[in-house]
Amino acid sequence: MKAAVLHQVGAPLEICNVTIKKPGPHEVLVRTAAVGLCHSDLHIMDGSIAMPLPVVLGHEVAGVVEAVGPEVRDLTPGDHVVGCLAVFCGHCTQCLSGRQNLCEDVETKQPPGRARRLSIGETHVGQAWNLSAFAEQMLVHENALVKIATDMPLDRAALLSCAVITGTGAVFRTAAVPPGSTVAVLGCGGVGLCTINGAAIVGASRIIAIDTNPRKLEFAKQFGATDCIDASKCDPVEAIMDLTSGGVQFSFECVGLPVTTAQAFRMLAIGGVATVMGLFKDGTEVPLLAGEFRKEKKIQGSVMGSNKLPLDIKRLIDLYLQGKLELDKLISNRIHLEGINEGFDAMVGGAVARSIITFDDVLSGA
Repeated sequence: MKAAVLHQVGAPLEICNVTIKKPGPHEVLVRTAAVGLCHSDLHIMDGSIAMPLPVVLGHEVAGVVEAVGPEVRDLTPGDHVVGCLAVFCGHCTQCLSGRQNLCEDVETKQPPGRARRLSIGETHVGQAWNLSAFAEQMLVHENALVKIATDMPLDRAALLSCAVITGTGAVFRTAAVPPGSTVAVLGCGGVGLCTINGAAIVGASRIIAIDTNPRKLEFAKQFGATDCIDASKCDPVEAIMDLTSGGVQFSFECVGLPVTTAQAFRMLAIGGVATVMGLFKDGTEVPLLAGEFRKEKKIQGSVMGSNKLPLDIKRLIDLYLQGKLELDKLISNRIHLEGINEGFDAMVGGAVARSIITFDDVLSGA
């Protein structure tokens, strides 16, 4: 099969012929239909996050089941599925406590470099995020997949598994934002836009988008932002205090920088909650003003929107079909696998909300 392989940090992805194994116990072979380009992959490409090389990246994906291995119970060839990096075992302490997004079982949620599903000749190729979706096929654990109805377009469904479930989940589940709340979102990339969309869905009274890129702020208005702050022209904390007369009740950090995390905490009203979703470079520390804790402000992390994967994907599809989830607006560009490096260039330049790679033969036959 063809796959985009990262051989060296800082180098472009290379389209290679990669061998993929047949499904083993609890494994499913999926023909990829569409996969989104995400900043998480870019962080590996530029070395911000270490991962054994060579590796096939990609994790925001949907496709069609081709074959299943022994002991797979709920999936059959021809099923339409969404794949997500929040694969879970269902029996570890985290899963049993209702936090399956934090599954600790390393047999199911294998650490980087452990899976032996891909190769080029005699060279092992790593599987990123337990998926490796920048490829014509994927071999994954069955619990990385959610079966969806065939009336849900697969190119839109792909977006649900990362940007959408992360952003909306932070609003719906991690922070549990109630109607009428005031919300600020720092960073208006794919995750930030989905966070804004989620805040609009729950009925936030004011949704303030913050970014340094005017193009992204224009995107934010389309997803429900009531106000926009260009952080390249002012102190966003001061601007928030002026707009809200004392701060927001909920803030969401979607960038992954110490400065924006500190700002997310400072711009809270008394008793407010900051939720951090940005992906940081390894070893990053964040400075916070200790005196703010005396105002009962809180700061928390959110991983993949604290999702309950099988439930949340289907609920997000319902929201899309009801016209509330803006998946159509999220897709700025459709490209083929061979255009993946240009797609990441457009992401870096802030020219797109989301680019997706489509495998037209699968989409047309789905």
